[in-house]
Amino acid sequence: MTAAIRQFRPEEHQTQPAPAVSLRGVHKRFGTRTIIDALDLEIAPGEFVALLGRSGCGKTTLLRMLAGLDPASGGQLSVPSARAVVFQEHRLMPWKRVWRNVTLGVRTPDARRRAEQALAEVGLAERSQAWPVTLSGGEAQRVALARALVREPELLLLDEPFAALDALTRIRMHHLVQSLWSAHRPAVLLVTHDVDEALQLADRILVLDNGRFIADQAIHIPRPRTADIAEFRALRHRLLGWLGLERSADAGAASASHRTDSAGLRLAAAFD
Repeated sequence: MTAAIRQFRPEEHQTQPAPAVSLRGVHKRFGTRTIIDALDLEIAPGEFVALLGRSGCGKTTLLRMLAGLDPASGGQLSVPSARAVVFQEHRLMPWKRVWRNVTLGVRTPDARRRAEQALAEVGLAERSQAWPVTLSGGEAQRVALARALVREPELLLLDEPFAALDALTRIRMHHLVQSLWSAHRPAVLLVTHDVDEALQLADRILVLDNGRFIADQAIHIPRPRTADIAEFRALRHRLLGWLGLERSADAGAASASHRTDSAGLRLAAAFD
């Protein structure tokens, strides 16, 4: 049985806006293995949702179904016709200048103007004529964001887009994504392994395990959010618990450095 996929359009909205994403009993199988198991989900227009889970739990499979890159095996999906994806790899065409990468798939007379406007929004106005090989990792990901923006998406799908960046560049990208989301207000689904990243950016955090949601946590901490906020730390602890990373009851008897090392080892093991 194949999933019914419906793409709704803004003119269909009546007094109450339709959700940007709606899943009803969606599942995905590869052979006899079930990857996504009868998921129900709604994401509101303009809502920023982060998706956490161990490696292999189905996060990227779900994102690819929402992007239309993989079919579901069954259930019902409603997604906007205007959607864009930013992957962990920037996926720029090395033989095209930056602005032409941004306009890939855009067939309008004002495509170049829109590309240059999007590049200005991500701080790369002066790099529009550059070749991708001359860009840093952070710059290349900003071009990928500009390529998504130029499509004016109602749904922006982010598949671990900052995972390969160094810590300082990642922080800058967090600020940029927050700013772009505030300005354009698409619905966003961010797939990430980084609990702090999810807490800093999202309105709501989902935890996926064995193809099912085991947690749906709203985040009410005012932005900007930092780890020195008590509620931030409490939510981090709760999320780590859902991810199976609780500290053992006798951890308090160990030294601070030992506790930190042990937690780090458990964290690394959980995501191997």
